Amino acid sequence: MNFIKLYNTDCLEKLLAIKSESVDLIFADPPYNLQLKNKLVRPDSSNVSAVDDYWDQFKSFKQYDEFCIKWIKECHRILKKNGSIWVIGSYHNIFRVGKIIQDNNFWILNDIIWNKKNPMPNFKGTRLTNAHETLIWAAKSKKSKYTFNYHSMKTLNDDKQLRSDWELAICNGSERITSNNKKVHSTQKPEALLYRVLLCASNKNDIILDPFMGSGTTGAVAKKLGRNFIGIEKDKKYFKVAEKRINDIKEINENFNISMINKRKEKRIPFGYLVESGLVEPGLDLFDPKRKYKAKVMADGSIFCNKIQGSIHKVGAEIQGMPSCNGWSYWHFNFEGKFEPIDYLRKKIRSTL
Repeated sequence: MNFIKLYNTDCLEKLLAIKSESVDLIFADPPYNLQLKNKLVRPDSSNVSAVDDYWDQFKSFKQYDEFCIKWIKECHRILKKNGSIWVIGSYHNIFRVGKIIQDNNFWILNDIIWNKKNPMPNFKGTRLTNAHETLIWAAKSKKSKYTFNYHSMKTLNDDKQLRSDWELAICNGSERITSNNKKVHSTQKPEALLYRVLLCASNKNDIILDPFMGSGTTGAVAKKLGRNFIGIEKDKKYFKVAEKRINDIKEINENFNISMINKRKEKRIPFGYLVESGLVEPGLDLFDPKRKYKAKVMADGSIFCNKIQGSIHKVGAEIQGMPSCNGWSYWHFNFEGKFEPIDYLRKKIRSTL
């Protein structure tokens, strides 16, 4: 049973109380320090609902940097050695935050550009429309064996490697939480963005932390995907909204919440291991998928076919006149009335390790 722990308190106070190396993934959406002094007005003289909240007010860049140094330092402490952190920001703060992340010995893996399909226009016409935000993804250290669900992300992207520029709409419509026709939180992130982050860099039952929980998007997606979640939010109004939102979320059925296996992390098993363990007997007949070629398994784990002897991969490649071949899927054998690829036996071995 996964846990959800929500704290209505200052993030620095709570971070200090969290055990070292106890969290798998952190997603942080800190104040952007936009430095807005005046109201933004549309051409029709109506006011723009901008980020002018009290929590985004800092007296100086120095004060903002000191704040970031404190929470980033604690995040590094509480991350497990193979954990990672994602931090999102705009041009107002992300470069300062990025430097502090590196100064605290994190190892930056990617900077991801979130291209907004429907950004807010620049009403004054004094500069380019700000149409993106930046996410920094960093491992705890250069040596961290961080989680990256490569195959799941590739599948999510129609079997193409997922790039570091993500085009997603900003949070609006029915997903946007409102009260009296006003946005409850000025920087509510879309669930699609957090879905992608958590699917990419965490696994089921991992512990996810959001030190600036806001309206609870991270917690909602974490619960949906079967992750444990720790959320910290100082503002009481935001906290109540997030608490209700997360409580109302239903977890995806566990039968449909299985990420694709990262084959690079699977234990390497050479074909010779199957021979020496007795699963494959020397002299066993192996066939190509169309039964055009027949090979014999040798005592040393090599195979012999058409006067060619070598590994299952080398022989498979040479008889086809190809530069390479995946012998595990190419060579088949007769097993209990079925014609199976020899990878069937490798999977059987892995299931016992």
